[in-house]
Amino acid sequence: MTAPDQYASVRYIVDDVQAAIDFYTTHLGFTVNTSAAPAFADVIRGPLRLLLSGPASSGARATPDDASAAGRNRIHLVVDDLDAETARLRDAGLSFRSDVVAGPGGRQILLSDPAGNMIELFQPAHGPGAPTPTTP
Repeated sequence: MTAPDQYASVRYIVDDVQAAIDFYTTHLGFTVNTSAAPAFADVIRGPLRLLLSGPASSGARATPDDASAAGRNRIHLVVDDLDAETARLRDAGLSFRSDVVAGPGGRQILLSDPAGNMIELFQPAHGPGAPTPTTP
């Protein structure tokens, strides 16, 4: 069992736990930590522990109506080469929710997991004054 203080955990409510496991492990480099599919699983990438809660899990219990609306919240994954990652994921049949956006801190693009949860792929700008990958 992993010590809880080793990871930052984020819960995503998903329709299909196995589809979410397959998506995150196949396309984004996560590994399975535990699985009680079809109810629940957690996958890990670096210090991020992503809790995948299916309809049968306690984490998917009803929340206030406004809590279920899709918003701007998302996990943020740093990549070395955004163009290469985007091409790799498009070649795998994934579609994106945005075009590449550039700003002073770097470049980013958004995609969705099978349940519609957003993921930001971020390539930090390089050069003087650019943020480190952990501070976009």
